[in-house]
Order: sequence, then structure tokens, then C-alpha cells
Amino acid sequence: IRPAGTDTAAAMTTFDGILEEVGGFGRFQKRIFALLCVCSLPFAGVYVGIVFQGFTPDHWCRDPAVVERGQVCGWSLADTRRLTVPRVNSSGTAQLSSCEQYEVDWNSSARTCDAQELDLSTALTVPCKHGWDYDYEGRRSFVTEFDLVCSDGWLVDMYQAMLNVGFLFGSLAIGYLADRLGRKMTFLMSNLFNGIAGILVALAPSYVSLLVFRALYGFGVKGGWMVGYVLVTELVGVEFRRTVGILYQMFFSIGLLILPPLAYFIAEWRWLQVVITAPYILMLSYYWFIPESPRWLLSQKKTSKAVKITEDMAKENKMTLSKNIETLTGDTADSDSTSASFLDLIRTPKMRKHTLILSYNWFTSAVVYQGLVMRLGIMGGNVYIDFLISGLVEFPAAFLILFTIERIGRRLPFATANIVAGASCFITAFIPDSMFWAKTVVACIGRLGITMTFEMVVFVNTELYPTFVRNLGVSVCSTLCDVGGIIAPFLLYRLAVIWLELPLIIFGSLAFLAGGLVLLLPETRGVPLPDTIEDIEFPNSVMRNKPHTVAVQSQKMSKLQLLLNLKQVYSIYT
Repeated sequence: IRPAGTDTAAAMTTFDGILEEVGGFGRFQKRIFALLCVCSLPFAGVYVGIVFQGFTPDHWCRDPAVVERGQVCGWSLADTRRLTVPRVNSSGTAQLSSCEQYEVDWNSSARTCDAQELDLSTALTVPCKHGWDYDYEGRRSFVTEFDLVCSDGWLVDMYQAMLNVGFLFGSLAIGYLADRLGRKMTFLMSNLFNGIAGILVALAPSYVSLLVFRALYGFGVKGGWMVGYVLVTELVGVEFRRTVGILYQMFFSIGLLILPPLAYFIAEWRWLQVVITAPYILMLSYYWFIPESPRWLLSQKKTSKAVKITEDMAKENKMTLSKNIETLTGDTADSDSTSASFLDLIRTPKMRKHTLILSYNWFTSAVVYQGLVMRLGIMGGNVYIDFLISGLVEFPAAFLILFTIERIGRRLPFATANIVAGASCFITAFIPDSMFWAKTVVACIGRLGITMTFEMVVFVNTELYPTFVRNLGVSVCSTLCDVGGIIAPFLLYRLAVIWLELPLIIFGSLAFLAGGLVLLLPETRGVPLPDTIEDIEFPNSVMRNKPHTVAVQSQKMSKLQLLLNLKQVYSIYT
């Protein structure tokens, strides 16, 4: 019996309401969270594996005539190389050229066998005619296999750019399929696709086929990762959602720590590709271990299946469901989502400002993050140790976010992280190489800052759009992340040819501007999520007509929220 004046919709029970009964983060959700976090581990290898798979060792022109003459005359390898390639000035020092060779007729009988008497300083030089020899150092990459050096060096950039092209189209397509076919089915389909495409990359017989398979690989990888993110956040209670989302991203950093030892022991790039791909094939077994999202089932009017999964959740969490489960229904907040359009993101002044600033921050985060990671491959130090150290500094980023967003707010940490990243890039560029540890420490601080911005832009994006256009807003803005990923390798590798530190100047400028723009965004700490565009455009007048108890209580309880974040982190890992 319902009180007079109570309509049927009001009597319905939402999934968030049921989660309060079954447990917002019980044993069931912890198990699913642990399984889905595995998806973040190989994603790290896919995203920045180019540091090891696309390694460019020292190289010089190969001249068969010099080699043959050296065998007859008994020349050493050093003599053969010196008589093949000229010296060029690089960074103020004379070094053997990587891209030119002497034009000499070695069949002439006038040529002596005494290597010390041969003076080729006046000989003509030409670009390499017969390929290159490499100082492999025990490692093989697709660069050495397909001779992607000198005039073809830009093709290495294409390898990473094509991955981001796949990211761009795959995120949109797989996101659409996840809404049509379901989270679980789309997640499994993407893993099957990733397994096939990843193996094809490892078997690519030519560079053109490598690019095609790399784009297909990117098409499935990021989209599948995003579906896993959505699924795990849809299964937990509201108070755990942000913490779980940040920790899900932190497993990407764990993948970064696993990658260097893998690359150290697997020197062949094709076998490293197979190992990176293997987890996607193993995750096909998740068909028996993860459920469909009850929220998605409810949105598709499949209430009986949603009820069954919710009952299983309560059973595993050792909780008892009330009879409210019989009235379980989907949230009505998303009922207007189908009416959302791109014009809603730019039609009004504040919505337009939010869209432009957030899009630019997605772009900057991708460019600077990828650029700093890939830069490790051209620094000339121990790439394994450097990569490991830079990966370790990402872990404090997640904890700094959790400890500051409820005490300080979103805007100030977000802007500060950008500015710190920009300042670190500028400072690193002008620290001399002789001050190795100082240069390393400052670069790591920059990596920490850009990691924070990358993780913060995700949930700040969701808090600055009204409900009916929130998913579309995140999708549109995040496409600039993939555009930035396409541009990043060209900025890094081509500008580094001019001056090794020039990319850092560009990265620093981008990050500084991003930090300044963030300060133009409104603070969202303690502010209820907007439901309409009017909530964005006229927040003061809307708040006067709305209960704002939530905002006031949130500001008063920031210390309690900090303790709750700590408790959530502890709960998740135990």
C-alpha cells in the first residue's frame, strides 16, 4: 500500500538503492575489480612498448666492397667502419656519420692495404646505398628489421601514430557497441579482436602490414579498456566509484613496471609482442567469471536478468536482500540521453568554454605523457633502469589525487599538476647532462605532474557536464587525447633531431597553457552534479532554488572524506 499521492515511479527501487543493501564494495565487487584490473597491465605495453620494440641502436652504412677489401687486408671492424663512413660534427664533437658513406672505387689497384695510410677526407660522400649495420646490443627491434633510419626515420613515428588512429576510431565504435550489445559481450569481443590483431603484429611480414595490424590493434585495445572501466564503476556503490576508477588506472602504472624486465629478458621485438598480447587471449576466460552490468540490463528492460545478477551479488557478499528487489528499475536520470547532440556542448557560453578547455587538456595530457615516456628511448642511458624509475613515480599521483580532491578541490590540484609538469620540462631541458641525477629527478617530477593531470581530467570531465549530455561530452573531449597521441611521436622524434631538448620546450609550453586554462573552470567539490544546461549557465540562481545541503555538508566533512578515501584504498587491497 502506497501513501496517497505517491506515483508508481517513486515507489520503484533503483540499482543504487539496492547496492546499499548488498554492499557497495563487497567480496563480489572486489573479485570483479581484481579481474578487470588485469586489463590495464598489457595496455601499458601496447601504449608505450615502442620504447623497446622501436629501439634505434647506433648504426652506420654498410658497404660490401669495403667489407670484402677488409677481409683480404685483415682490417679490424673499427678500421672497416672508419673507411666506410665520414666523420660529422654532432653537439660539438666529431662522430662517425649514421646516414652517409664515402664514394670510393675499392677495386682500384692503387688502394693500399695499410688502413692507417688511407686518407679519405677528400672523398665524396653519398647517402647509404647498401643498407646499414647495427650495434644490436643483444636487442632486435622493428627499426633494425625494416631499416627505419635516416631518411626513413619518420616511419617509426607512424608506428605509434597508427596505434592512436586505432584508439580514436575504436573508442567511438566499441563505446557504441557497449551501449547496444552490453558491457560483458563487448569486453569479450574486444579481447578476441586484440588477441588476433596482436598476433598479426608479431607476424607482420612487411612494414606496411605492420602499420595496418598496429592500427587494428589500437582499435580494440583502448575501447576494451574503457569498457572494463565502465563495468567496474557500474558495479560498485556511488561512494566507491571515484576511488575504484583511479585505482583501475593505477594498474596501468603497474604494467609500466612489468614492461622493462620483460623487454630485458625478451630481446626479440616479435616475441615481446606475443607476450604483451597473451593476457588478452587469457581474458577470454572471463566469460565464466564476470557478469553483465545490471545497470545496462535495466536500461534495456531486461529486469529479470538484472535481478538474478543482483541476487548473486548479495549471496557472495553474504547480505540479505529486501523485497524491494521486486521493484528494481533503471535510473530515470539517463532517460533524456538520446536527445543529446554535439551542439549542446558548444551552444551556450559556459558549455562552450568547458568543452574547449577540457578538450585542450585531453590533448596536452596525451602529448606530454607519451612524449616523456618515449623520450626515454632516445636519451642514450640505461633505458630499462630509466623506464623503471619513471614508472615508479606514477604511483604517488593516484594517492595525491585521492588525498587532495576532497580537501582542496579539483581545480587547484588539476592546474598545479599541469604547471608542475610544464616547469619540470623547461628546467630539465636546461640542466646539463653532467648533472645526471638532478636531470633525472626533475624529469620524474614532470612525469608525476602529467600523470596526475591525465587521471584527473577523466572525472573532472564528468562533473562539468549535465546528466543528459555527460557521456557524449566525455567521448567528444577525449577524442583529442587520441589526436594528441598521433602528433606526439612526430613532435618528439623530429624535433629531437634538431635539438634533443627541443621537445621538452614544446611540452612545457603546452602544459603551462593547460594549467592556466584550468583555472578558468569552476570548482566542483561539494557541488551536486548538474542535470541541465541551466545548472551550468546559471549555477547561482539554480542553487537558490535547489536544496544545497549536500554541498554544505561536503565542505564541512572534507576531513571525514579523506579518511573514507584511505579506508577505501585499504579495503580494495585487502
